[in-house]
Amino acid sequence: MSSTHPRPASGALPLPLVVLPTCQREHDGHPIHTVGRKYADAVRLAGAVPLLAPPCDAQELAALLGQVDGVLLTGSPSNVHPSHFGEAVHDPRLPLDPARDGFTLALIRAALARGLPLLAICRGTQEVNVALGGSLHQAVHEQPGFLDHRGPEGANPDVSVEEAYAPAHRVDVQPGGVLAAATGRSSFEVNSLHGQGVKTLAPGLRVEALAPDGFIEAFSLPRLAGTTGRDAPAGFNLCLQWHPEWQAASNPVSAAIFQAFGDAVRLYQAQRMQAQPATRATCP
Repeated sequence: MSSTHPRPASGALPLPLVVLPTCQREHDGHPIHTVGRKYADAVRLAGAVPLLAPPCDAQELAALLGQVDGVLLTGSPSNVHPSHFGEAVHDPRLPLDPARDGFTLALIRAALARGLPLLAICRGTQEVNVALGGSLHQAVHEQPGFLDHRGPEGANPDVSVEEAYAPAHRVDVQPGGVLAAATGRSSFEVNSLHGQGVKTLAPGLRVEALAPDGFIEAFSLPRLAGTTGRDAPAGFNLCLQWHPEWQAASNPVSAAIFQAFGDAVRLYQAQRMQAQPATRATCP
């Protein structure tokens, strides 16, 4: 996948910005912010510029969202802390990232309220459900009736990255939704590398795809609740439990998803720029 995108023609809008929240790690005793390169490359595939953002306060968040045209919520080795959906930690051995939780849960609610295009992947999908009032299974593989949706690398350290991200099962796309419109498919194969997953879907969310065991693999928020009691259409948003960013350029379904996201980002940018007051030159 190319890491560059053609510059806009003279007089055209600049490339839109898509914010990616970072994970928090430690390297040689130093706290660092990280984002997998594959996510930044996928944003470029969508025709936008990736902007990595560390956790920030409410004032910084408002300033950030006023300058960007989309949000991509990435996957991560860490899990959403179960305190956010009223549970204790099930397996203390698994990594957590409370700083990311504190940032992304507020980011999701603010971005959706603004109508910013939002694409969520794996952990990001779980964050959206929790941010809007849903809950998660902390160990999907321990739930009766569900398959083991974890990747194979956990049980076998010799598994290659290519094997870990290979197709694992089918998803059945629900008709009439965002995913159906983006891909034009009724089903396709996806990879699977998650232990957590949707337990109770948040109010107002729409199922977009199901695994063969009935597990919710994708959802969206069709409408936003208004302060006057009336709902309004939400902006483009799509939450996917698998990893479409993996080799997205060579996967027709993934490429179509990022194309749809990019189209929504460019439309939002055009509307945002049109709404900005024109600046007039003044003479000294």
